[in-house]
Amino acid sequence: MNKMLNYKKVLSQVFTISVFIALALFISPIQGMAQEIDLLLKGGRVIDAKNKVDAKMDLAIKDGKIFKVASNIPASESKKVVDVSGLIVSPGLINMHTHVYAGSKPGFTDGTSSQLPDAFAPRSGITTVVDAGTSGWRTFPDFKSKIIDGSTTRVLAFLSIAASGYSVDKAQEDINDMDAQMTAETVKKYPDILVGVRIGRYETDDNWTPFDRAVEAAKLSNTPLFVECHLPKYSLEDQLKHMRPGDIMTHAFENVAERMTVVDEKGKVRPFVLEAQKRGILFDIGHGGGGFWFNQAIPAFEQGLLPNSFGTDEHRTSMNSGMKTMLNVMSKYLNMGMGIPDIIARGSWNAAKSIKREDLGNLSVGSVADIAVLSVNTGKFGFVDSGNNKINGDRKFEAELTVRAGRVIWDLNGLSAKGMAKIN
Repeated sequence: MNKMLNYKKVLSQVFTISVFIALALFISPIQGMAQEIDLLLKGGRVIDAKNKVDAKMDLAIKDGKIFKVASNIPASESKKVVDVSGLIVSPGLINMHTHVYAGSKPGFTDGTSSQLPDAFAPRSGITTVVDAGTSGWRTFPDFKSKIIDGSTTRVLAFLSIAASGYSVDKAQEDINDMDAQMTAETVKKYPDILVGVRIGRYETDDNWTPFDRAVEAAKLSNTPLFVECHLPKYSLEDQLKHMRPGDIMTHAFENVAERMTVVDEKGKVRPFVLEAQKRGILFDIGHGGGGFWFNQAIPAFEQGLLPNSFGTDEHRTSMNSGMKTMLNVMSKYLNMGMGIPDIIARGSWNAAKSIKREDLGNLSVGSVADIAVLSVNTGKFGFVDSGNNKINGDRKFEAELTVRAGRVIWDLNGLSAKGMAKIN
């Protein structure tokens, strides 16, 4: 009898242990599922032009990608939760006009006038910069190895029709060094980086050959042409006529002697400019040190000539002038009367479409988790153009958090940081 009781007792213990093991095996996956999200941004105003979203929602990130965008995602499902209530959650911003081929030489190409992308982009909510032709087909491999490959910020580029890129001497104006075939082949060789062709300064004569070769290279590579506008030998009207739908004119609202303005002396946008806009020509800010004037931008805005993108012409000196940052440029339009959703669209989705990179500039599930979390500060602010003219405003964008491929790379006020224990 005792042996039978002991046997039953052993069986009971085995059964109990088996139940515990089964429960553990069942519960363990559930617990794992409960924290399958790496980072959860809760309670922000999500603005995503591609998906026509503008609402208070949560955004979940997993494995560097957008995992879910929805209301009230449980915090228990995420390893890390960041409260972004009262803030804008936007796709990572795209700066369409930069010079980032930095080096030790004079000028922009491998030079001291260019700026390292990681030095300015993350603190402005920018996750992608587009270099505006600082390299050509001959110098691009060096640019790629020195800057692009090691940058946290995604670096894309327009390739200059000039083989060596944007130099400070007359080399960039040598027609014999403008090879449409080599330029197009280089663009096609690096489709994940090179997004188009750039035509820059040209003052030698009235020959349209450089412009025509740039257009040819853009056609051969099936990419847009980025027109720097510093082409005093060509009239603005003729430049626009040579451009195709989808081509981009930068420094759109400058007021300099070397190029006709888009707004005439009576404050009216020139009819041929509006016609070009209707035909599909895109206009980029290209603020820089001399490329943006309120006496052009404000009447143009009021008459419907809006920028497609907020390229800053970021380089070593422009960031210390009226331009300052891309968010400062966006804030100018905020105080000129442009709505926040339109501004976010131009800083993200519009820019992505213009360079045929529709994988960027959006918050679609499965897209890379490039995100800008922005505040809109209120107060008394001044905004300055390239002529040292000022407008006053009461709102200004600021980047609170920048996420690149799911990783926080800028956190202004420690939203994602750990709280310190109190010290007695």
